[in-house]
Amino acid sequence: MSKLKLGVIESDKPVNVSARFPADVYRDLEAYAEVLAKETRQPQLPVRKLLVPIVVHFLTTDRGFSKARRRTP
Repeated sequence: MSKLKLGVIESDKPVNVSARFPADVYRDLEAYAEVLAKETRQPQLPVRKLLVPIVVHFLTTDRGFSKARRRTP
């Protein structure tokens, strides 16, 4: 089985997010939640619980963003 970029998602404070996704992206997020649950042997999380960890991971691994952020006072 391949290793996903996200691991176990810790419990956190509730956050309200309102966003629209294309249907195919939402289906991919649902599929990701299913694979993540199997890989981590945790209950499957709702897609809304995946959004923040995915965005955080994206932001922390985006080298261009990191460089620009360091240059910004």
